[in-house]
Amino acid sequence: MSKSALIFGASGVTGWALVNEILHDYPKKGNWSKVHALTNRPLSQSDSLWPKDDRLNIVSGIDLLQGTQEALAAKLSEIEGVADVTHVYYLAYKASGDHDREYKDAEAMVRRSITAMDHISPKLEFVVLQTGSKSYGCHLLEARPTDYISVPLKESHPRIKSPYAEKLFYYAQLDWLAEYAKGKTWNWCETRPDVIIGFVPNQNFYSLGRSLAVFLSLYAEIEGKGAICPYPGRKTAWTAKSHDSSSDMIARQSIHLSLTLPISQKGEAFNVANAKAPESWETKWPELCSYFGLKGTGPPDSGEPIEVESYVHKHIAVWDEMEKKYSLKTGMAVPDKTFKTFSGFEYFLLSSFDFDRQFDMTKTYGTGFEEERSTIQTWGGVFDRMRAAKIIPS
Repeated sequence: MSKSALIFGASGVTGWALVNEILHDYPKKGNWSKVHALTNRPLSQSDSLWPKDDRLNIVSGIDLLQGTQEALAAKLSEIEGVADVTHVYYLAYKASGDHDREYKDAEAMVRRSITAMDHISPKLEFVVLQTGSKSYGCHLLEARPTDYISVPLKESHPRIKSPYAEKLFYYAQLDWLAEYAKGKTWNWCETRPDVIIGFVPNQNFYSLGRSLAVFLSLYAEIEGKGAICPYPGRKTAWTAKSHDSSSDMIARQSIHLSLTLPISQKGEAFNVANAKAPESWETKWPELCSYFGLKGTGPPDSGEPIEVESYVHKHIAVWDEMEKKYSLKTGMAVPDKTFKTFSGFEYFLLSSFDFDRQFDMTKTYGTGFEEERSTIQTWGGVFDRMRAAKIIPS
């Protein structure tokens, strides 16, 4: 029987891919009858770059924190066909400069959203909640708990301990959902990606795919095709092992889990990534550079490496000329002041993550999921979409 999906946070990197995979009939034609793509910011079908499809219903302007619980439920009830929703994928996130506010908002958004859907969608079968590798303390860098959480990172590892556990909103979300789902007929699971590599057609300034695409396009324009492009990060990060989490593969694995997991595995966590084996920038960087006609090499033997954000800002005048020369969308290279961004996040990912943090992918691939993707399939696919969207030059 056909299923109906509702995606919270559909304009984000993973949300965009989930909608796209459903509209392209993953895992098979006839599986999906409807997909409701919920976004806070306005998004038209033409701007979304999703295929034109009668099954797509874009619902913009729903603030998950606004009004009472009853008011939110009433707002969601107005969505035509929402009572037939069988699968909910929760990928919404609200950035804030205030950690305490962000923590409270994250828990409240999940609680309010799932409670509402539980009441207004009697056909609900499955809920997917995406968290991430912060569950293993990767974001703590030198303070990460290597004594009780070791690589490869497994879903069975214990939670990070105090004082860090209290600052991680994933746990508040999961604890609430686990308690609320007790006795419910619908199933749920948690998905854990690492750094997400994906595409969105709007201005997403937390995307490493976007950042490196802009950087490498600009570098090729300035230095010329065939130029040597050193890795813009530390030597220690150059060889550190990890798993890329392609948004396409996260979407496919999330859909697969939501369609196949038995109720006996209710509330379990699953690492989601591109392949069974990890890689390092040592093998990935030359492939990324080759896409732009560059020769990727390791970081310099002496001196500081290139810093992505600084390089783009330094040469923003060249990028402005590239927008005109190649008829690119404007405002895609650097954020304006209206965007809340984590300045220098590229340095964080390319230099500060200078330790092995590879996943154990046994559990996810043990569910019957078989597909794997290479580096060039993952990153090249993102760059292809960015070219088609006129974000970077063809």
